[in-house]
Amino acid sequence: MNNNLFNIKDNVVVITGGTGVLGRAIAKYLALEGAKVIILGRKEEVGQKIASDICEAGGVCEFMKTDVMNQEVVQQNCDDIMRKYGRIDTLLNAAGGNMPGATIAPDKTFFDLDASQFQTVLNLNLTGTVIPTQVFLRPMVAQGKGSIINFSSMAAFRPMTRVCGYAAAKAGISNFTAYMATECAKKFGEGIRVNAIAPGFFITEQNRALLTNPDGTFTQRGQDVIRQTPFGRMGDPEELCGTIHYLMSEAAKFVTGTVAVVDGGFNAFAM
Repeated sequence: MNNNLFNIKDNVVVITGGTGVLGRAIAKYLALEGAKVIILGRKEEVGQKIASDICEAGGVCEFMKTDVMNQEVVQQNCDDIMRKYGRIDTLLNAAGGNMPGATIAPDKTFFDLDASQFQTVLNLNLTGTVIPTQVFLRPMVAQGKGSIINFSSMAAFRPMTRVCGYAAAKAGISNFTAYMATECAKKFGEGIRVNAIAPGFFITEQNRALLTNPDGTFTQRGQDVIRQTPFGRMGDPEELCGTIHYLMSEAAKFVTGTVAVVDGGFNAFAM
């Protein structure tokens, strides 16, 4: 029996959106497990600090500025990584976000939706996953092996109130994940696997004001989430790391096209 199923030492891992709360926790975990981590993001000062902190802790990590909506920029990132490391083993598509105009507040209706911001949210989350996938898949195909892990959401499973644009984009990512799993297996072989992770509710900079009050207590929205979550709490970013480690490792060699839920039971709870 292979006792190295979970060994990711020296794996080259690219994380888009790696400067966010979830991305940085994942980056640190993977780097300290022996992976060589490249964080891609827009916030250069923040990204450089994260990479520096991870290196000081004993990991291998660097930051590259990117724009997941610009294929030329992402391609340059890929070229630079390949020039330095010679391969890419895993792509984590963690870039995403939301905008006020793509949401519908309790005192608003669908007619208040800003179609342009709705489109921007679709582009950032969905197209911002498609472009890096297209770019970083190419060296994976050339080497005959690779793992792509997309970021879906609880909002992809059920039509939650308010997050109209974000939910539509994340549902698209789940569908895109299944499509690409089949596309890659059929055309490039079983060495290329495509899966997704669907986090439950974690406090991030994007949703902090929505879920918590300035004093740290939960808003009505936050309380609703807790009631819907059998574990009775929000998740800790580090609690995503084990599932991601599994999906990118040889332990998941026969796993593709899945959406792995990490949500404290949120999606399973009915009433």
